[in-house]
Amino acid sequence: MAKEEKLVEEITSMEEDFSQWYTDIVKKAELVDYSSVRGCVVFQPYSYAIWELIQKQLDARFKETGHQNVYMPMFIPESLLQKEKDHVEGFAPEVAWITHGGDEELTERLCVRPTSETLFCDHYSRVIHSYRDLPKLYNQWCSVVRWEKTTRPFLRTLEFLWQEGHTAHATAEEAQEETLRMLNVYADFCEQVLAIPVIKGQKTEKEKFAGAKATYTIESLMHDGKALQTGTSHNFGDGFARVFNIQYTDANNKLAYVHQTSWGMSTRLIGAIIMVHGDNNGLVLPPKVAPIQVVIIPVQQHKEGVLEKACELYDRLKDTVRVKLDDSDKKPGWKFSEYEMKGVPLRLEIGPKDIENNQCVLVRRDNREKVFVSLDNLEQEVQNLLNKLQVDLLEKARQLRDKKTFTAKNLEEFKNVIENTPGFIKAMWCGERECEDSIKEMTGATARCIPFEQEHIADTCVCCGKPAKHMVYWGKAY
Repeated sequence: MAKEEKLVEEITSMEEDFSQWYTDIVKKAELVDYSSVRGCVVFQPYSYAIWELIQKQLDARFKETGHQNVYMPMFIPESLLQKEKDHVEGFAPEVAWITHGGDEELTERLCVRPTSETLFCDHYSRVIHSYRDLPKLYNQWCSVVRWEKTTRPFLRTLEFLWQEGHTAHATAEEAQEETLRMLNVYADFCEQVLAIPVIKGQKTEKEKFAGAKATYTIESLMHDGKALQTGTSHNFGDGFARVFNIQYTDANNKLAYVHQTSWGMSTRLIGAIIMVHGDNNGLVLPPKVAPIQVVIIPVQQHKEGVLEKACELYDRLKDTVRVKLDDSDKKPGWKFSEYEMKGVPLRLEIGPKDIENNQCVLVRRDNREKVFVSLDNLEQEVQNLLNKLQVDLLEKARQLRDKKTFTAKNLEEFKNVIENTPGFIKAMWCGERECEDSIKEMTGATARCIPFEQEHIADTCVCCGKPAKHMVYWGKAY
């Protein structure tokens, strides 16, 4: 590994102030601009390009599993939102209301969608009649609005971009199968595309989605030891269907209620990429979501033949990777820092001596390792390095998560971990809400999930000492 050296002094070190480090990267890598509306941001071209790559690859996975894209209205009538009591209570504090259209007061308030369950339910109640109409496997790409009290770019904003899947099935078994299938799609996407390892599990009753029968989640650990919910999948059972009267005639000509699911991922994923892979020099982007995978920087480009050779290499690579040639008159050192800040996975340097030796220099963003590569094998070497970098980032993130995952057999150990070594805490739980609330009140940690892969840490609950029912991942979260 090349010697660690801080090229960008303007970034606060993550060890000094993680929150400021995050803000510095968001601004200096030109990901967002703050808008004139509190809590709203402008996605600048670079961050939106990352989102487009996320969207493209996620969408392909949805279509492979038989889902179709639709688009619902942005507005929800108050009477429609009020139909499902638990659901509306869960979102009430975050709802933005429209009371006027032009100069006229509306006869009924309209909600700007915080999520679209009620809209899909209303639609399904009109288009589902027979078992032949099922399943309905729909997904929507859109923005939603939640009036958050505190905001942070990508992690929590008043308006954010996301996808929300909404499906309807004939049986409870089919709905459960869909719920878990999409959770696994999310988990695989995070690990194979974003290089972010995840813990899969079920949310507690307290933490589940408002109106859901069960909520499943993938949880990731950020560099500072805080958890981030990176995706969720909900089984609604027939609760919404009964409220909205979504019935179908089955094969025996009997009326039955559909069983529904919902699942979503958002631009919060960009925040996760920053906080899992970034370093004190800026972004570190996994190649699969990097808008620029390779940047070509001519060295001594004023010398004869250098720029021409750089253009030639660009032409050779442009059909297989996302490549940029920076032929501006800025100095190479400035360019090196700029593209490190932007997290470009590979830097290709070419100068007079390289041309003479029929080679170029490839520099990895993650560890700054320099590799001298023959121009005869350039395309293959670039692809090999990008593939290796993608794999290495996942492994590095997994090692960090494991290093920051602890066990606690009692409350004293639990508190000690929270105070001194932030990260995931694996601890036993009795299943009672009272203990879950008590742990949050005492430590600030929440139950992130009841993992599918259970371990036996102790016989008793970490809080009350009664017989334990589950091993739970706990942690402070964004």
